[in-house]
Amino acid sequence: MLLDLGGVVLGIDFHRVFQHWASASGVEASLFYEHWTLDQAYKDQEIGQLNFAQYTAHLSDTLGVSMPLKQWRDGWNALWTHPYEGVAAKFTEIKQHFTLCAFSNTNAVHAESFMQRYPHIMSQFDQLFLSHEVGCRKPDAEAFRHVCDLMHTEPQCVTFLDDSQENVAGARAARLTAHHTRSEAEVLSVLNRL
Repeated sequence: MLLDLGGVVLGIDFHRVFQHWASASGVEASLFYEHWTLDQAYKDQEIGQLNFAQYTAHLSDTLGVSMPLKQWRDGWNALWTHPYEGVAAKFTEIKQHFTLCAFSNTNAVHAESFMQRYPHIMSQFDQLFLSHEVGCRKPDAEAFRHVCDLMHTEPQCVTFLDDSQENVAGARAARLTAHHTRSEAEVLSVLNRL
C-alpha cells in the first residue's frame, strides 16, 4: 500500500501559504496567486537539487518580493490544514494486511514540518519515500518503479492513492493499481473496499 501524503493523509491548502506571504511582505496576495508556479526550481527543490534558501532566492527574484527567510519558511509551512484522522484511524487495520508506505512529492522544509506536527501519524508508516530524499518525483513512471524497487515489491502488487490525476496516470503507467481520491471520504471509500 502506497499513499500520497498531502491530500490523502494530510490536509493542505496553498491559499494559506499565499495569504501568509502577502501579509508578511506587505504585497497583494494576488501576486502569488497569479505568478507563483510549479516551475523547474520548485521541482528541483522537490528532488533535493535546491535547498530552501536557494528556492526562496529564486522566488524573490521571479516575484519581486523580499522578506526574511523565516517569513518565507513560516508561510511555506502554513500549508497544513489538518490531518485526515479518519484515514489515520484505518492504519492499524491496513497494516494487518499490507505494508504501509508513503510516496510524496515534498521538500526538506515541509518534511521537517509534517514530521514534527503529526508524529502520531507519520510513525505508523513502515517506510516513507520522500521525493527530496529519493531524488525523483511523481508523476514520472520511472519514479514509481524506483520506489517499488526500494520497497522490494513488483509494481503490479502495489496499490497507490493520490489526489492528483496526473500522478495516478504515472502510477498506472508503471503498472501500479492506482486510485484518484479527491477527499477524505473518497480515500476512506477506497480503503474500505480493499
